[in-house]
Amino acid sequence: MKNPVDIFWKHRLAQVGEKLEKNNFEVFHADTVEGAKDIALGKILPGLSVKSVSWGGSMTFVATGLFHALKDDPRFTVLNTFDKTIGPDEQMSLRRNSLLVDLFITGTNAITSDGHLVNLDMIGNRVCGITFGPRHVIVIAGRNKICRDLAHAMDRVKNYAAPVNAMNLDKKTPCRETGVCQDCSSPDRICNTWMITERCFPKKRVKIILVNKDLGF
Repeated sequence: MKNPVDIFWKHRLAQVGEKLEKNNFEVFHADTVEGAKDIALGKILPGLSVKSVSWGGSMTFVATGLFHALKDDPRFTVLNTFDKTIGPDEQMSLRRNSLLVDLFITGTNAITSDGHLVNLDMIGNRVCGITFGPRHVIVIAGRNKICRDLAHAMDRVKNYAAPVNAMNLDKKTPCRETGVCQDCSSPDRICNTWMITERCFPKKRVKIILVNKDLGF
C-alpha cells in the first residue's frame, strides 16, 4: 500500500470531521497546505460578506500561504497583528480591534477525537476571537493536533506545544531551558488562559480546515 500514513490519517481526519460537524462546526478537508489555502480563498471566502480580516498567532496559518495572500489584499481592511514594525501599544490595539472583524483566522493547539477544540493562550486574543466577536472564524489544523481525549489534549499543549512555542518566541521561561512545563510564575509565561470549545455557536460560525499534514506546534 502506498502512503499508508497518509491513508491512516485520511480515515482518522474523516472521523474527527464527523464529530466536529455534529458539534455544529463546518468542516473542510485538505491534503496539503496549498489545498487548505485554496479552500479558504476559493470555497469559504466567496460565501461570506467579508470586508475586514485579521488573525491570531498561528504557524499553521502562515504555512498555508494565507497570510501573504491576504495581508495586502485591497478588497479587505486588514488588521495585521503580525506587523513587527509597530510598537507594543499599537500591536495590542490591533489585537483588540481584531475581535470585531468579519473574518478571524487562526490555528488550534489541539482537537479531541470527539470534536472539541482545546487552546491555551498567553494574552487571550486568539481564544477570544474563536469564542466571540468576529462574525466568522477559520481554524486551520494539521493532523498532529488530533488527540484521543481532553486529558491527552491538555497534556500535549502543556508539555509539548507550550515549551516549543516558548523556545520559538524566545520567552524567558523555565520550559524554554528544560523542555518541561514547571507551572512557572515567569513574566513571560505563555500559559495563562485555557479554552475548551465543545460546540460552535451559532452553527457553522467556526469553519475548520483539517489538513492531512503535520503543521505547527
